[in-house]
Amino acid sequence: MKKLLIVDDSKVSRMVIRAHVKAIQPDWEILEAGCGEDAIKIAQEGHLDFCTMDINMPGMLGTDAAEQILQMHPHMRIAIFSANVQDTMQSRANSIGSIFVAKPVTDKSISIVVNYFMS
Repeated sequence: MKKLLIVDDSKVSRMVIRAHVKAIQPDWEILEAGCGEDAIKIAQEGHLDFCTMDINMPGMLGTDAAEQILQMHPHMRIAIFSANVQDTMQSRANSIGSIFVAKPVTDKSISIVVNYFMS
């Protein structure tokens, strides 16, 4: 079974991402974190296959948390979801080995992310 970690400070965003992913991949185990620090702790505790990560959250930036998680799990696939679509944010996401997907979360954006995870 594949494990996905959804990281976003918005509970509503986490619920929306969860619902969209479950519609496509109902057998995946889904974990959630509300900040980068909690995401890193969860990643340290066990094996994860995939992660969706918001950028702007209290505490550390999602891109910094994603970079630390990828250092622990270099084969993990991470998709950065953010409404902050500045070129610098997109470049930063790509530079750490993740993909950038603009919010709001939609069926189309989730399909892009799940296809990336499974490729």
